Amino acid sequence: MQLEVLQRKENPLLKRVEVTFKATHKAEPTPTRDALRAFLAKELKATKDIVVIDYQASTFGRYETVGEAKVYKTKEEALAVERKHILVRNKLIEPEVKEATPKPEKPAPAPRAEKAEKPTVPAPKAEAPKAEAKPEAKPEKGAPKDEKKPATKEEKKPAEKKEEKKEEKKAEKKPEGKKKEAK
Repeated sequence: MQLEVLQRKENPLLKRVEVTFKATHKAEPTPTRDALRAFLAKELKATKDIVVIDYQASTFGRYETVGEAKVYKTKEEALAVERKHILVRNKLIEPEVKEATPKPEKPAPAPRAEKAEKPTVPAPKAEAPKAEAKPEAKPEKGAPKDEKKPATKEEKKPAEKKEEKKEEKKAEKKPEGKKKEAK
């Protein structure tokens, strides 16, 4: 792998050197962040723990990786200035692991029992009309569906189905046409 520093800029306020680089890696996979940090440390005569890579990107079909890095004077300054997720990516700090606190059992069964007790008195009144309305509606709706289902469930070849559909359409159109003529 060859590393080329494209741009180098001193930043005295933050006590760091900002670098833009290009790494060429023929016949090799895309280099890892650790490998790039090691190469940059050699190139810039620094230790690996003070080099922070902001981003790196490889383009499809090319053997090049470009990115930006920062080289600090000390590790403490890097820890003070850099964002936490960048430090975690560069393995300068360990990620914060949030402990999984067990969720307390829901006290839902007790409120449900209370809610069930209160509406028991009005519930039979409300359910009685609905129960009467549903059986009446189901036979009316169910009858037309039952008539259509046997016709569609029969296994027929696609050509036969098309012919039947055409015949049905013709039969539907003829009575409508006759009605118009009669008027």
